[in-house]
Amino acid sequence: MNQLERRDYLIRYMLRERGEQFTIPQDETGQKRLLRSLFNVRMPAPADEEFLRVQDEYLKEANTEKGITRLSDLQQIEDGIYLWQGDITTLDCDAIVNAANSQMLGCFQPCHGCIDNAIHTFSGIQLRACCYELMREQGHEEPTGQAKITPAYNLPCKYVLHTVGPIVSGRLTERHCELLRSCYLSCLALAEENGCESVAFCCISTGVFGFPQREAAQIAVETVRKYRKTHDIKVIFNVFKDDDLMIYRNLLTT
Repeated sequence: MNQLERRDYLIRYMLRERGEQFTIPQDETGQKRLLRSLFNVRMPAPADEEFLRVQDEYLKEANTEKGITRLSDLQQIEDGIYLWQGDITTLDCDAIVNAANSQMLGCFQPCHGCIDNAIHTFSGIQLRACCYELMREQGHEEPTGQAKITPAYNLPCKYVLHTVGPIVSGRLTERHCELLRSCYLSCLALAEENGCESVAFCCISTGVFGFPQREAAQIAVETVRKYRKTHDIKVIFNVFKDDDLMIYRNLLTT
């Protein structure tokens, strides 16, 4: 199968699962949006081996087409710390951090722009199923400030670290700051426990969770710098927005 045939197969499989009839778009962009939407809304459930084989082939090729960035391609901005602007799902390091919600099942909103959506989309349906099993065994929602680790499946990294950041809906408090520090420390400790030598952090809590960008970056940089005084793990600060890039660049060059 080529990518077009794989995409058509995956779309038709998931439409059959849902018992839906849908006119599949003829254009590539429309097909990709439909496929991503079907990934996003699919509940954690088993799929047959042929589906998984085709999905894995499709996603690995899709991730390769986007371009893989390796840790060795990046320049250190200070000892053991890197700053990189780009799509975290294309980063080849030991672990990447996902800004998860308390259900830990990924984003169910079709084609939403959050990092949780992107990671679950390009990792594959195995990630949601794995998170579901973790949460079923835990028996309650994931507390803010802690972390879970899963395989990365079809992403170029080895692991995904899932952490739930604090939600800031009004005035920023010290409790919000303590919980955000805990997110970074929990991820760093869990990464090292699992043999990771490098970890890439997204801008935890600064999207729809409302944590002010500059204050969040200050906490991230201070926490990582302090942790690295006694630990040798390499840390990548991954940003997507230009203003986040400027904030981190200013903090890391002072």
